[in-house]
Amino acid sequence: MTDAHAAVEAVWRIEAARVIAGVARLVGDVGLAEELAQDALVAALEQWPAEGVPRNPGAWLTTTAKRRAIDTIRRQQVLRKHLPALATEERFEDPEFDSVLEPEPIEDDVLRLIFTACHPVLKPEARVALTLRMLGGLSTDEIARAFLVPDATVGQRISRAKKSLADAGVPFELPTGEARTERLASVLEVIYLIFNEGYSATAGDDWMRPALCEEAMRLARVLTALMPAEPEVHGLTALLEIQASRAAARTAPDGEPIMLLDQDRRRWDRLLITRALKALAKAEELGGGPYTLQAAIAAGHARARTAAETDWSDIAARYAQLASLTPSPIVELNRAVAVSMADGPAAGLALLEPLLKDKTLRGYHLLPAVRADFLLRLGRRHEARAEFERAAAMTRNERERTLLLTRADSCD
Repeated sequence: MTDAHAAVEAVWRIEAARVIAGVARLVGDVGLAEELAQDALVAALEQWPAEGVPRNPGAWLTTTAKRRAIDTIRRQQVLRKHLPALATEERFEDPEFDSVLEPEPIEDDVLRLIFTACHPVLKPEARVALTLRMLGGLSTDEIARAFLVPDATVGQRISRAKKSLADAGVPFELPTGEARTERLASVLEVIYLIFNEGYSATAGDDWMRPALCEEAMRLARVLTALMPAEPEVHGLTALLEIQASRAAARTAPDGEPIMLLDQDRRRWDRLLITRALKALAKAEELGGGPYTLQAAIAAGHARARTAAETDWSDIAARYAQLASLTPSPIVELNRAVAVSMADGPAAGLALLEPLLKDKTLRGYHLLPAVRADFLLRLGRRHEARAEFERAAAMTRNERERTLLLTRADSCD
């Protein structure tokens, strides 16, 4: 790969969201805007190796994409309606692009793009794919590799998502009032889904996919800068950074997973933890919700220099608060773990029993895995082995399956 091609890829990864957002404001269609931005990317790949990388590569991409947008609008014979100030050919041909083509505050455009890509009209997997494509600058094959699905599947998700947005007439605008609250929840959910897939891969041979974690944290930080008054944005950022701080300690040299209580906490990233605790304080100051509570739970682990110093009673109490805010069998499962550490495995097992009948957890491998741990700690080794084996049969992640089978063997 030439230096120019490498520069194109690097600039695109950084500038994709700004380019697409700026064009989307002109054409009012994020699908068309993404295609025009991709045209600009192709032009860069063709021209930069021969002509050199421009002094301001991001502006070059934006300018090129906007020129193509104007051509498109002209072809549709609606230029005077959309861009009345650009009625003369001379203004359009100005190579430097005068102030008429300067965008509104780019922060607003990017925020519009985030809210559009994460619109609830789309299915979660479509929101994730579209967000990674438009806001992360990832190619279709990069997204496919990250989620271990065929390129064609991701391509279909993205094209259908664009069509769904167009068919639903989703405007390229910032929502207000209750709509803003609903849409922000969708945005945060998408970022969290991306992070979780990177943090604990659902399938494949790898325990983690760090690139997805990094992308999710980048998106969270962008959102924090754009919406500094939203407590849950700070809460989610804190949560992701605390969890990411453990990355180096989560796997052995051979790639095998290391559980939280067994990790060498000296390998946790203290810079990330410091940043996260600052974000958590801001979220709590603004009156955060579920993500802030989850971050506070994670902070309980981060503040404990050793596993033995963990205040499990406080963590269990926070899970109880979280359960009252957002009732969920997953929250109850985590609360059972915390209670088992605070009050013993029998107490945790008692909380776990009602979850065995919950249909939403049917097929969820962590339920039998947690139950196996409780049974093992109670000395019920035969039952624990069966539960570890059941959990191993459910997971699609090879590293996790190996770990669970190893734990099953340890019951002997």
